[in-house]
Amino acid sequence: MMVTLNQPVPAWTADSTNGQISLSDFQGKRLVLYFYPKDNTPGCTTEAQDFRDFINAFEKENAVIVGVSRDSIKSHTNFITKQSLPFILIADPEEKLCELFGVMKMKNMYGKQVRGIERSTFLINEHGVLVHEWRGVKVPNHVQTVLDTLKTL
Repeated sequence: MMVTLNQPVPAWTADSTNGQISLSDFQGKRLVLYFYPKDNTPGCTTEAQDFRDFINAFEKENAVIVGVSRDSIKSHTNFITKQSLPFILIADPEEKLCELFGVMKMKNMYGKQVRGIERSTFLINEHGVLVHEWRGVKVPNHVQTVLDTLKTL
């Protein structure tokens, strides 16, 4: 099963830097769930910093930011500390959330085909319905686009 726009997101549970969390933990809030390839890489660091720098604006829109990658909790904890990130990161080494949201893709890296996370962001409303998605995200201005979209809903 994969998520579908304008439909309820199936219930999920995942390990995070705040312990085990589930979709129901965010009921009554808007959830910005962003998938990124790897901690401490240039694009992923910039994206995380952008979400960090706009955190107050997201909170004013009743939105919670949560990042997801296949990195370990230890890697995530170091990334949070190094970048002063004020939000939760989910460790998805078994790719359960990645599969649910359909973000695993074949990509070219240094001339080789590798399977990895396609940078993507999903906006889930207060009732657990997927209301917007961005796939194949380019980092510049993305966070502002997500925030602008939130303000229109």
